[in-house]
Amino acid sequence: MKRLAPAAALFVALLAIGTAAAAADAPPVARHLPASPEPAALAPRYLLMDPQGRAVSIDDFRGRYQLVSFGFISCPDVCPTTLLEVKHVLELLGSEAKRLQPIFITVDPERDTREILREYTGAFDARILGLTGSPELVRRAAGSFRIQYEKVSEPGATADNYTMNHTAGMVLLDTRGGFLARFAYAMPAAQIAERIRAAMGADGGR
Repeated sequence: MKRLAPAAALFVALLAIGTAAAAADAPPVARHLPASPEPAALAPRYLLMDPQGRAVSIDDFRGRYQLVSFGFISCPDVCPTTLLEVKHVLELLGSEAKRLQPIFITVDPERDTREILREYTGAFDARILGLTGSPELVRRAAGSFRIQYEKVSEPGATADNYTMNHTAGMVLLDTRGGFLARFAYAMPAAQIAERIRAAMGADGGR
């Protein structure tokens, strides 16, 4: 039997854990929420923490595009599917991928520690940067992206027995941190990569 690569093995293990939890007195299944219409005044901002404990803001990636998604580590399907798409987008961009910073922001900072977040994003692609922070800072960042999320648990469940409903998809920011586009959940990676490549071409390849 062919052995799985370490990243693939970790991904399979994470899926197995999620499946086991769903079968054993788990809270309701997480669902993704519809994205809000994009107002012209959308102004994404964040000030969060990377896996090494360093403060990271949207301005730290000036000169690069940012592909931002929100989710949580114990998400059974939407989040791993999204990160697999991010991995595919990076592969499709080839050498141009160095001009793009993919970012995954947890909406479950109470459980998603920096160490686990690093392992989780790294299982898909080492270039994906996981960010977390205090509940207040995460809420503020999500609000600026028009991302909704909520904790969901069964009546009488223990405090740590819950799941998260959240807005799915990805948001593309330009080289100055301005909003460019929102990509719906499950949009083909080839279409996302084509849109990003077009944006890169429009700015003259800087």
